[in-house]
Amino acid sequence: MEDINLTTSLTKAKALRKTIKREHGADIGRCYQCGKCTAGCPLAWAMDHSPREIINLLRSGLYEEAVNSKSIWICSTCDTCSTRCPREVYPSRVMEGLRMEAKRQGIIGEKPLDVFHTAFLQIVERYGRIHELELMLRYNLFTGKLLKDALYAPVMLSKGKLAILPHRITARDEMKQIFARCRELGGKQQ
Repeated sequence: MEDINLTTSLTKAKALRKTIKREHGADIGRCYQCGKCTAGCPLAWAMDHSPREIINLLRSGLYEEAVNSKSIWICSTCDTCSTRCPREVYPSRVMEGLRMEAKRQGIIGEKPLDVFHTAFLQIVERYGRIHELELMLRYNLFTGKLLKDALYAPVMLSKGKLAILPHRITARDEMKQIFARCRELGGKQQ
C-alpha cells in the first residue's frame, strides 16, 4: 500500500461523509468500528474488505480503494449489517451507493455479479416477480457460459421447480411506477 497524506485524506473523508449522508442517509462518522456488521454478514468470508473495513476506508478518505473493492459487488444488500448496527450507520446503503458510483464510473469489479443484478432487475420490472428460467438463460448468455447448469434444467422442470412461462403479477403498472420513481431519484436504466 502506498504512503497516505493524512491531512489530505482526512479532508477528503469529511467531504465524503457529507456526500454519503446526503445521498444515502448513512452517517459513516457515527461508526465506532464495533464489528457487528461484519460479524452478522453472511458473505463477509468472501469479501476482500469486510463491511466494517469498507466503512473505515471511507472514514479515512480512501474512497478509491473502497469503490474498487470486490466487496461492494459481493454484498447482497440483505440488510443484516444495517439491522445489527447499534449506531444506525446503514452499511448496506453505503455498499449500494458505492456499487452505483462504481457502475457510473465504469468500474465493475465482479462482472458476473453485475450481469446477474442487471438481469434480475429487468425481469422483475417486466413481470413484477422473478422468472428463474429467463434469469438463468440471460446470465449464462451474458457471461458466455451457455451450457452452465443445463443438465439441471430438465430435472427441475419435471419437478415443477422451474416454470417455462413467467408468472406475472396483476399490479405490473405499479411495479413499473416504482422503477420509474427509482430512476427519477438517480437509478439508471438497465
